[in-house]
Amino acid sequence: MIAGSEFRAPWWLRNPHLQTLWQRFARRRPLVALRRERVELPDGDFLDLDWARPIDGPEPAGRDAYGAAGTPLVTVLHGLEGSSASPYAQGMLAAVAARGWRGVVMHFRGCSGELNRLPRSYHSGETGDVAHVLTLLRGRWPRAPRAAIGYSLGGNVLLKYLGERGAAAGLDAAVAVSVPFLLHDSADRLDRGFSRLYQRLLVGSLAQKVAQKFARMQSPIPLEGVAAIRSFREFDDRVTAPLHGFSDAAEYYGRASSRQYLKGIAVPTLILQARDDPFMTPAVIPGAAELAPPVRLEVSDRGGHVGFVAGAVPWRPRYWLEGRVPAFLAEHLRLEPAGCQGAG
Repeated sequence: MIAGSEFRAPWWLRNPHLQTLWQRFARRRPLVALRRERVELPDGDFLDLDWARPIDGPEPAGRDAYGAAGTPLVTVLHGLEGSSASPYAQGMLAAVAARGWRGVVMHFRGCSGELNRLPRSYHSGETGDVAHVLTLLRGRWPRAPRAAIGYSLGGNVLLKYLGERGAAAGLDAAVAVSVPFLLHDSADRLDRGFSRLYQRLLVGSLAQKVAQKFARMQSPIPLEGVAAIRSFREFDDRVTAPLHGFSDAAEYYGRASSRQYLKGIAVPTLILQARDDPFMTPAVIPGAAELAPPVRLEVSDRGGHVGFVAGAVPWRPRYWLEGRVPAFLAEHLRLEPAGCQGAG
């Protein structure tokens, strides 16, 4: 179903770009302390998990130090070139920890501060790594209620994963925020107006990683001129597509866009979207007929891209997502009464 959002942008932060940039430049970090775990992948590569713990608390000992076996487990999937240091991830980890739940950020390959081992990287349609991590965590805590939250690229990956897996997704609830449902639309939108600033920064970061990686291994693709690429479409055509088995950017966008997978979702899922998102146009927002019955899409007029900052005055901002998202998850996770969670 599609519903109106309760989010209202405050008088002092109604511009979509200010909403998008506020947390990056105005929010204190870190909000939580982190413990890193490396996960070895079946193809010989790796990715890193960052587990949240109270910022002033002791280093936990053992897998169950974050709560009993029935404690809810929330996995966060970051956006393009994001990480556990991203303010939206830090804020959500803090909100999850405040409820006594386990929280963990799954870094996509090469996003944890260390380049991954293989020539390939990550992209908007890669769901295999998510499946691997969720299976790993389910094996550790089979009784734990499980949820996932995806932001931007991570939201696209999460919705595609949910649609592919249906009832076998292994989650009790999910939330996706600011999703680029149609990747070709997002590529076009980011090549216009002020949004080209985001494109320049993100493409520059991706190109720098390519240069660093293939300075130490042989490249399977031509690298001439990659450093000078300025648009997502050209980068995806020359780098993302050939590194990940697509013929070109058009095929990549067509196969990786999440909108076509929404009908297959069988897990209670909340999608939060703003019409003024500068990373895409309102045309990407799906219609009610495209949503599976367990999917609730809430659309606000304002909010920017992964913004949704509220509050009566700028010196006391309120990060609306960190209330709405855990509240939705709490409705759908199999929460046991306090004191009744098992230890086995």
